[in-house]
Amino acid sequence: MKKIVIIDYGLGNLRSVSRGLEKAGASAAISSDQDAIAAADALVLPGVGAFRDGMEMLGPLERTVREQVGEVPVLGICLGMQMLMESSEEGGLRAGLGLVPGTVRRFPRVPEMKVPHMGWNTLSVPADEPLFDGVADGSYVYFVHSYYASAPTEHTMTTTEYIHEFASSVKNGMVYGVQFHPEKSGETGLRILKNFIEFA
Repeated sequence: MKKIVIIDYGLGNLRSVSRGLEKAGASAAISSDQDAIAAADALVLPGVGAFRDGMEMLGPLERTVREQVGEVPVLGICLGMQMLMESSEEGGLRAGLGLVPGTVRRFPRVPEMKVPHMGWNTLSVPADEPLFDGVADGSYVYFVHSYYASAPTEHTMTTTEYIHEFASSVKNGMVYGVQFHPEKSGETGLRILKNFIEFA
């Protein structure tokens, strides 16, 4: 069984992500131990909250994560995806991990459109993305976010419409990020997690 390590840096719905991965067929461990992270078959970077807090709390684990990039698959979820990007406008322009090209921006104010973007929304899914194998175009997933990733087309896997089109998932080599919560997205989310496990 593939051993997936969920990186515990003090932010994120760790137990929910762990249950989702186990249901998808992985052995999921929650850890902040650098040796455990280095020995994993794949890594998941979850996160809920502010970008600045996430980057600060990741702290010494940042180097360990960087050392694993290119060695094992990495999946960022929600704030974890945003932290993979080059920078974020949240709280002033701040640097991210820089593992995926692009910037995190706040949704603009539009009358009668609420921010955060919260609830179920659809994915525009291309036919040739292995992470979304078996996921139909227009499938619904669950979002909770006020900021979105603006990424180059070649690093965008899926898009979603809310106020405007945004990258709802991104990639760069073996680094993947999803803005939505697959662990809260029913059978569609489970399929995505299963596909990720297959990469490990």
